[in-house]
Amino acid sequence: MKPSVFSIIVMMSIFEFACQTPSSINQPSSDSMVKLITLDPGHFHAALVQKSMYANVDSTVHVYAPAGPDLQLHADRIKAYNNRAENPTSWNEQVYTGEDFFERMLQEKKGNIAVLAGNNQKKTEYIKKCIDAGLHVLADKPMAIDQKSFEVLKNAFATASSKNILLYDIMTERYEITNMLQREFSMLREVFGELEKGTIENPAVTKESIHYFYKYVSGNVLTRPAWFMDVSQEGEGIVDVTTHLVDLVQWASFPEQNIDYNKDVLLHSARRWSTDMTLNQFNKITRMDGFPDYLKKDVINDTMLKVFSNGEINYQLKGIHSKVSVIWNYQAPEGAGDTHNSTMRGTLANLVIRQESNQKRPILYIEPVKEINAGYETAVLEKLKAIQQRYPGINLKKISNTWEVIIPEKYNEGHEAHFARVTEKFLEFLKNGQMPPWEVPNMIAKYYITTSALDLARSNKEIR
Repeated sequence: MKPSVFSIIVMMSIFEFACQTPSSINQPSSDSMVKLITLDPGHFHAALVQKSMYANVDSTVHVYAPAGPDLQLHADRIKAYNNRAENPTSWNEQVYTGEDFFERMLQEKKGNIAVLAGNNQKKTEYIKKCIDAGLHVLADKPMAIDQKSFEVLKNAFATASSKNILLYDIMTERYEITNMLQREFSMLREVFGELEKGTIENPAVTKESIHYFYKYVSGNVLTRPAWFMDVSQEGEGIVDVTTHLVDLVQWASFPEQNIDYNKDVLLHSARRWSTDMTLNQFNKITRMDGFPDYLKKDVINDTMLKVFSNGEINYQLKGIHSKVSVIWNYQAPEGAGDTHNSTMRGTLANLVIRQESNQKRPILYIEPVKEINAGYETAVLEKLKAIQQRYPGINLKKISNTWEVIIPEKYNEGHEAHFARVTEKFLEFLKNGQMPPWEVPNMIAKYYITTSALDLARSNKEIR
């Protein structure tokens, strides 16, 4: 098929950037090396997987995608990583942009791990067919955005199991230090006690995150693809970012325990609401001039786009009442950014993560439910030593009847660095030939919760 002029321009631009990478990319590849394939990288998370280099991972990455601005933005980000002054990467991107890009990828299989981060309307189909073709899959969240795609995802996991193939989603928030320490302290019975059961009105576990459409990534204002604001392609907020929060509830409340969505999950209520975006705001973050036709269904009076990016879920997990909510605003106040707040209520203490909009980072507090006495304080300081062995430098600062967890700067890596942590963990699983037994059932439970909550929110019902 004859390529379009735009396709030729994109391919020439990417070829030029590939030729500018360090000479190490020309070293011969070993057959034992892990080889990455990037499929249709419509989301900047695809590039963040490659912000670092990895041992035993081939520097040549085969990219299969339609020609267009999404691909060009991906190429520009990889080029920036290769050319940065400090710790430059050495990726060599080999790009195919034919209309049959997906079929060609499956046919050629020039790698053994498919990295997926893009349009979520297509993602579950991509996952299933990659698994069918014998490729391991490292996928950005969400892997399913509705009940139909959830059923396809379940089948993909079953096929992956039968083929000894790994399918894993990129849960970066497990590597954020306050989330890690909240989980660690919750496992110290002398400090936390037992996790409360809670109620619908006063859940035992709550997690809330606030995000912004206008944001900076790798030092630059992020250009959003227009489809990111189309919930039929990106997914509503209740099935998108909420995936992280549901994952954290499971990971922290029931560490390394299997969750059976048929028995352990009970949904009570869910709701959704829109973020209203003006035409000028839309143009600013997409670099477009007007709403595309597929968004017209969500536009009011030709000037206001309603994006259903916000959601809340009330549910029980193994009898523990939990609540997660995600909010998207257009732009953060000056000096502010995404925020994360969370509470785990224990019989001895609450573990609370707080972050105000003007705070650069969240702060973890230990808030005893009773006045601190000498015996409890001694127990807390003694158990702190176990934390310090795993996380040297962590300390406690007593403020009235509360301890603030003091976290050295070295642990505040930032969201972008967490993509390397997840990738390293996936490579470790690949080397071992398996994932922990709880990972797959818990991923399935997670997507059952989010996709079922979407149906519940749209029905406007509440279950008691």
